[in-house]
Amino acid sequence: MSDRSRRPSADRVGSPSLARRATAAVAVLTAVLAVGGALPASAAPAPGSGDAVRQGLERLVREDGYPGALAATVGRDGRTRHHTAGVADLRTGAKVPVDGQVRAGSNTKAFTATVVLQLVGEGKVALDAPVERYLPGLVRGDGIDGNRITVRQLLQHTSGLPDYTAHMMADYAGETSRHTYYQPRTLLDTALARKALFAPGTGWAYSNTNYVLAGLLVEKVTGRPLAEQITRRVIDRIGLRHTYFPGVGEEDLRGRHPKGYHEARPGGPLEDITRLDPSWGWAAGQLVSTPGDLNRFFSALMGGKLLGAAELAEMRTTVAVPEDAAMQPGIRFGLGVTSTPLSCGGLAWGHGGSIFGYTTRNAVTDDGRAAAVAVTALGTHMPEYRDHAQKLVDTALCR
Repeated sequence: MSDRSRRPSADRVGSPSLARRATAAVAVLTAVLAVGGALPASAAPAPGSGDAVRQGLERLVREDGYPGALAATVGRDGRTRHHTAGVADLRTGAKVPVDGQVRAGSNTKAFTATVVLQLVGEGKVALDAPVERYLPGLVRGDGIDGNRITVRQLLQHTSGLPDYTAHMMADYAGETSRHTYYQPRTLLDTALARKALFAPGTGWAYSNTNYVLAGLLVEKVTGRPLAEQITRRVIDRIGLRHTYFPGVGEEDLRGRHPKGYHEARPGGPLEDITRLDPSWGWAAGQLVSTPGDLNRFFSALMGGKLLGAAELAEMRTTVAVPEDAAMQPGIRFGLGVTSTPLSCGGLAWGHGGSIFGYTTRNAVTDDGRAAAVAVTALGTHMPEYRDHAQKLVDTALCR
């Protein structure tokens, strides 16, 4: 297995200036639905310097150049706190709304995985059954066979399927492409036209294609749309009031939100990219949420309110990420969630995600602590960039 085939699509943020961030658009597309990267010690505010989360948000704006940043935390005392920094609109200077809506990117994967595991608990899906059982004749390609790929391997990124976002287009942020509606089968066909990265179960590589297939599996087994299943089985069940799966053709955010921005060309001005068609993320990255709702979701999930004990145990059964994956040391992948070692000891569970305009990082602990941080631009896929937003999550959980 080559290094390239084992490397996940993870974005990095935290450069000295957002205006200096630029890579080829294809590299950005590979990263936009990805979970977070490394944690630099330099990102944490000094101990005893006041509110660490507030100061961390201000640093994300002042030093890393994000237009806006917002966070929600649940501390050891069980209290929820909200913070904001920067502006919601570069043109008007409007304030960032407290707990405003953002595009949640790959946090969607945890919602999709939850629905799949609910179906496992209902006896309608078997984790170690081949995908072929549920989607006959669909998964075929060069080194790709649905008879050899299991449902578990989809959810854990061990299927070897190529990532469609790496090959879709070079100009998604362009005016035409970002307003195009993509059907899930179009996304899948883009991936299946490429060769498998490795034989199923023999490696690990982050691939959004896995979750497009998981979404198609949900629809086939239930006979209902994925958006409906996520809404009924997850969002409504635990009362997430500001989280939703955008409808077909829906390009705007429904509630109060900071605008999302994108650097259209290297060194150029930040462009408002809030309005776009997120269909190309679908089951892998289409959801809209808030930092507070993300905390509520992952706390409910890890607290056993959405899955039975057996299914939650399967979700929390993790595999190691290859050392050359350029991700945080110690991060492991379960079924739609990650476990991350905290600087103060113990593990945090979450996912995180990015899509054009927004980057979110979040995690919860088994004893009830939670933290979610969102910034209003997409970090780029460059090794020298460090994920200060993820570091701030660690800081919040370890206070």
